[in-house]
Amino acid sequence: MRIHFYIHPLVLVGLPLLACALMADSSRPNILYIFTDDQSRRSVSAYEEAHDWVNTPHIDALAASGMRFRTCYTGASCQMSRSMMMTGRFQHAIKSFDTSRYPKCDYDPEIQPFWPANFRVNGYKTACIGKWHLGEDVGHGRDWDYSVIWDRAGPKENGSAYFYGTLVRYNGGERVPLNGYSTDRYTELAVDYIRNQSQEDAKPWFLWLCYGGVHGPYTEADRHKGLYADALETEIPEDVFGPRPTKPKHLVDYTRWKRDDDGKPAKLDAQVKKYNRAVASLDDGVGALIQALKDTGQLENTLIVYTSDQGFAWGQHGSREKWMAYDANIAAPLIVSLPGTVVSGQVCEEPVNGLDIVQTFHELAGIEPVMKMHGRDMTPLLKNPSSKLTEPLLLTHTARVYGETFLEHIKNGEWVGQEPKPAWLMLRDGKFKYIRHMQEDTIEELYDLEADPKELTNLSVNPEYNSILRSLRRKAADEVRKKDGEFVDYLPKPRGA
Repeated sequence: MRIHFYIHPLVLVGLPLLACALMADSSRPNILYIFTDDQSRRSVSAYEEAHDWVNTPHIDALAASGMRFRTCYTGASCQMSRSMMMTGRFQHAIKSFDTSRYPKCDYDPEIQPFWPANFRVNGYKTACIGKWHLGEDVGHGRDWDYSVIWDRAGPKENGSAYFYGTLVRYNGGERVPLNGYSTDRYTELAVDYIRNQSQEDAKPWFLWLCYGGVHGPYTEADRHKGLYADALETEIPEDVFGPRPTKPKHLVDYTRWKRDDDGKPAKLDAQVKKYNRAVASLDDGVGALIQALKDTGQLENTLIVYTSDQGFAWGQHGSREKWMAYDANIAAPLIVSLPGTVVSGQVCEEPVNGLDIVQTFHELAGIEPVMKMHGRDMTPLLKNPSSKLTEPLLLTHTARVYGETFLEHIKNGEWVGQEPKPAWLMLRDGKFKYIRHMQEDTIEELYDLEADPKELTNLSVNPEYNSILRSLRRKAADEVRKKDGEFVDYLPKPRGA
């Protein structure tokens, strides 16, 4: 039964009767939301795309006990993905966000509330541990009952302290050293939190655990420095250097790689191995978290979601980054487990996005959102992975601009993006992926992911696909409008449209 209290998330006190009623509801699950950084599906051995030598036994065990999603797009960049996670809204419709001081961020929580505050009002204990990236207002006491947050502010060096030298804020206080290797320290703090919950009241809890790994500089734990030393050489993506004649002109010859003396992308194998060594401590962390849930008798009533803010490309499409709309760049692992609700050992082929995860949290907790959210309810998939969602999958990436500011840019013909990659929108409908770049004189992209899973051949330039292209263009625009995307009516027509 869905709880239907509509209360502004800033109203956090004076609700004893509500709290007592909700504490008695033992059917609502705890939620452990594990959120890694820049982690590709290729770094999880349960995934078919993984390198043959990758080994992540604890993440694989979680997948075996729950459901693995073949394709998840949580976002396309670190801050933007987190902003969508906390609002349940596409970046183009997130209100009041000012990123003029990027990587810092300013926002008005009365205009744009974060949904964990509403979970607090409705009887959940909420906690956040790890990377924040949404500014110096970390929301403690409003969004979080307990927090240990790396806000990337303070001394300049703290902004890049992904693995060592990290300064964190305990419960909104002053920045103090985290001490030690950050992945392990975040795990230790999360394990302590889980163990403490078993000794407290019966209220359910939500923990957003945001690792800094496996973001650059991809520093591995000391115990993993020799890992994969004897592994085979990393396979070189076939389009690492281009040219790519069917792609938009800004991507035809795009590459972030130099050739070594043998004509191969220099240092690719060494960097991919280092990246995956850093993943090993994330895998260790999953093992420790599951053990803590087992030891405290909370595993059976805890929804576990493991994903990342987005993926990361290593040579595919010439990339060494996220940002682009290709699966190689942004597809993240997604594993969901909840005994008795999520069928175990299954793989779901239906693509989902990060906003769907947020909507599903609300569905399973029985809590009505305080404002319109843009995600789809995934619970039918959790019960039957062969089912289909009624709406196609949408994702928009508006670079470092949000909401009303983004709309104003588009109205003025000021195209945004991380050069030379413009902002874009993407639609998944059946086997097809449609991409529209938000700049003038640029062709669209269309891929048949069954025939071309690596997205090498752009079908939008093939006249045989004109009718499909037009249909998906209309459908994408319609879906954007449904999701508060007024901007789509001000975009320039694609070249050749």
